[in-house]
Amino acid sequence: QVQLVESGGGLVQAGGSLRLSCAASGIIFRLNIMGWYRQAPGKQRELVASLTNRGTTNYSESVKDRFTISRDNAKNTAYLQMNSLKPEDTAVYYCYYENLLQNPRHTYWGQGTQVTVSS
Repeated sequence: QVQLVESGGGLVQAGGSLRLSCAASGIIFRLNIMGWYRQAPGKQRELVASLTNRGTTNYSESVKDRFTISRDNAKNTAYLQMNSLKPEDTAVYYCYYENLLQNPRHTYWGQGTQVTVSS
């Protein structure tokens, strides 16, 4: 079992910055991936960014060049630095964690954190 605890988020004006954190505890898999999805009201959940513990990153086109994902593998914690925020970034952000060696994969989710960007 893996537990994910998210922190960060909140209300910010357009152009501002926020940082999300996601700490994993429990069973830590040898090859794993952490990242964030987000879901805005009335929209489907979409992938924002991900990062494996080997350093492979993936970003949504809508956040590339504005958001940066990083990890502290010693602390099993991922971070999402969000700069130049736009009102369309407003959503609930969910941290996730997967074992890349598992087939089929099980996704562990954090509790979600609200990010609201005012215009």
